[in-house]
Amino acid sequence: MSIFALKYFIMFSRPQMLFALLFFICFVIAISYSYRKDKLVHERIYKGNYKILIGFIVFIGLLFLIRVYLKH
Repeated sequence: MSIFALKYFIMFSRPQMLFALLFFICFVIAISYSYRKDKLVHERIYKGNYKILIGFIVFIGLLFLIRVYLKH
């Protein structure tokens, strides 16, 4: 472990590190639960959203090609 990392690792007390670890674990569990709960709703409401993403990427690509073409 580098001196820089060790310096900031020692900055926190053991209870603070324990709290951070428990908070992270609870946060990941809550996010996972919320995602699973809303998964069916998202599949129904946002069905076909990949088409919008593809259109956006094509639009940005066209802007890039126009820029390259006009630059030469």
